[in-house]
Amino acid sequence: MKTNFTALDFIVLAAYLVGTTILGVWLGRNQKDSKDYFVAGHAIPWWAVLFSVVATETSALTFISIPGLAYTTNLGFLQIAAGYVVGRIVVAYTLLPRYYQGELVTAYALLEKRFGVGTRRFASIIFLVTRAFADSVRVFATAIPIALILGPSVPPQYVMPVAILVLGALTLIYTYHGGMRAVVWTDVLQTSVYLLGGLSAVYLLGKGVSGGWGAILSQANAAGKLRVIDVYFGFDKPYTLFAGLIGGAFLSMASHCADQVIVQRLLAAQSLKESRKALIGSGIAVFIQFSLFLMIGIGLYAFYQARPFAVPDSIFPTFVVDSMPAGLRGLIVAAVLAATMSAHSGAMNSLAASTTHDIYLPLSGRRADDPRTLKMAKLFTLFWGAILLIAALLYKQQGTPVVVIALSIASFTYGALLGGFFLGMLWQRAIQRDAILGMAVGIIAMSFVVFAKPMMLKFPSLTAALTPISHIAFPWYVLIGTSFTMGVAILSSFTHPAPTDGDRWN
Repeated sequence: MKTNFTALDFIVLAAYLVGTTILGVWLGRNQKDSKDYFVAGHAIPWWAVLFSVVATETSALTFISIPGLAYTTNLGFLQIAAGYVVGRIVVAYTLLPRYYQGELVTAYALLEKRFGVGTRRFASIIFLVTRAFADSVRVFATAIPIALILGPSVPPQYVMPVAILVLGALTLIYTYHGGMRAVVWTDVLQTSVYLLGGLSAVYLLGKGVSGGWGAILSQANAAGKLRVIDVYFGFDKPYTLFAGLIGGAFLSMASHCADQVIVQRLLAAQSLKESRKALIGSGIAVFIQFSLFLMIGIGLYAFYQARPFAVPDSIFPTFVVDSMPAGLRGLIVAAVLAATMSAHSGAMNSLAASTTHDIYLPLSGRRADDPRTLKMAKLFTLFWGAILLIAALLYKQQGTPVVVIALSIASFTYGALLGGFFLGMLWQRAIQRDAILGMAVGIIAMSFVVFAKPMMLKFPSLTAALTPISHIAFPWYVLIGTSFTMGVAILSSFTHPAPTDGDRWN
């Protein structure tokens, strides 16, 4: 195997990664306590939070996986992106104001305020497990372009492990020192660079195909690649208008009100008004970004003349490494890696924040401004960094695009978490035991939905019962989980007298 990576590309790549790491460490100077470490003193401008939210949601998954998705299907993913905008608007005017009614560091502190510390701890543990699995997939995805570069000089069986370890080591350095301030500002830099890479790819694809983008679009249209809207009303197809607007909206509501990785960034904004602008603006930005990278996939389809690839996620990285000019190639690969370094960094920081504030502080009785708390926060960052790397090393590549795998993992427990928040907001009769029971049943129910196919292989006698469930597309996971959670919790609330202290969120 040969690589077109030149000495100039390696210099650019190394300089960018080292420079980003140094910048992250420098931005983390003068931290006073764990709150400063985790929410940057609530001093980040809204536009920087917007960039950070966009980078966290998409990062290398967009850069690597979305073009491959368009290459193998069409532009139907935009229907889910439209649902993302709808979901953000709902969160911006319902749950987001409640996060700004106190000095909160984690999303799950709001559940304690409504139900009790047990609910907060239960939700936090759900987040910790889910985010660890989902982010390990992101790390694996970002190691793909490194593996393409290292391929000629590293034995095949060690290519991906070496790539993952290189990526993880640099990320851990600046996450440990930099905290949320470093995460947000490196997001701004990295998002700008990889969007530049996307625009460069559009330009180069137009130059690389005879007839330019006119010919690309004509060929794509003939192959049905430009189809955006699918009005199919079944539950077995993921990219339909029905699944996109409803399922996508619920997925976005869950990620932006129940996922600590996103909420923590929103809490770093200077005010509720600033946070709301960042939240809604990020939805619009994500839609535009998905459009850009889906069109890259259309261009690649024409460029490679519909050539089959064993793994869709390798299509765009192959183009970057083989067809981009020297220097730009190195910068784009660096930007892809650095973008996920930032998303990975944010995940580690948020996992540490949830561990510190939702579990450690209530158990230890210490205060957030205790200097020892900051030391423990950094130790938890190291711990989660190691966990994510180990999980990424154990992940096995599948034919399914990585973006779908990551969204499916997140959707597995998102419904239970979103259901807990909606329960607290909409159903005054519910108490802590109702919330925990509802979330637990929601997760158990989703286990049958998400793992229906493996269960059928393991237990053939369940095939008849699980076959209909196995065909449910991933955009519906959050809605189903939310429905189970709220339904069970509401029924449970009628087994005890109504509470007399009312809704403590008001």
